Amino acid sequence: MKMSGMDWVVWVLLFIGGLNWGLVGAFDYNLVDSLFGTDGALRMIIYVLVGLAAIWSLFSVFMKGNKDNSSVM
Repeated sequence: MKMSGMDWVVWVLLFIGGLNWGLVGAFDYNLVDSLFGTDGALRMIIYVLVGLAAIWSLFSVFMKGNKDNSSVM
């Protein structure tokens, strides 16, 4: 299956979010806060984008799953 440009962006954002949560859980180290500060608007935008990427990914899996399943039968 070929990934679209949007799929790549979503994958990167989910990777960043997962990596950040792993670092927070394992080492109590927030990479996003370290890079962008704790009071910045950019930090909040990154968190929102990661959340939107998760929602997009969820819907994308169900939509692509329905297309793939319909061609089997």
